[in-house]
Amino acid sequence: MKTHYYLGWFNDFFPENLVRVLQEDITDRKSIAMISSNPFLYEEEGATERSWLDQADIRFDDYHLINYHVQKEDAQIIIQNASAIFLLGGDTLKQNEFLIDYELPDLIKKSRAVVMGASAGAINMSAKWLCSKNFGYPVEKTTLYDGIGLDNFSVLSHFDLENNMELVQNELSALSEEINIYASNKDCAVRVKGGNIDILGNVYLMSHSKIQKLDETI
Repeated sequence: MKTHYYLGWFNDFFPENLVRVLQEDITDRKSIAMISSNPFLYEEEGATERSWLDQADIRFDDYHLINYHVQKEDAQIIIQNASAIFLLGGDTLKQNEFLIDYELPDLIKKSRAVVMGASAGAINMSAKWLCSKNFGYPVEKTTLYDGIGLDNFSVLSHFDLENNMELVQNELSALSEEINIYASNKDCAVRVKGGNIDILGNVYLMSHSKIQKLDETI
């Protein structure tokens, strides 16, 4: 049963309810593959995301950071052998380009690992996402990108949704006619497990141009 976590950003640590389900879902803890969102950097990435897992007492025997300083073939093997895969938050565009360049999307889709993504990582896990300057991207032209496509919906993660509801509806109306969009800000999570969708925090569903707040189920 495949399990995917689309996370926002957590200012402190994972809340207790999220810790509980993560501990239930991540039973194999041999290795975790953490996929960079700034893959040209030499500096260690993922310290914040790892601190969330450490605080939740979810620790792995081996930690692998995948970026351009890892050979492509090695990165693919790490993904194939990973117990968990974590797409890090940061630069959505750079991460998307890196995923394609290293031919990782199909490997991630085939993996039996628990797949998590925070902010940019959650966006890139989704089927499609809208890159617009109104969402803070350094672009002039609005473009629709393909994500990994772990589940057939779009994600808008870690965006000041509550204060920009009209903007979000205007920007995403056309896409919401095609697929559902889950929009959230901080301290939120959408879990997909065996076809069931669970909600933590303030998450909104946009479908056919209409937006509604979802009830928490975690």
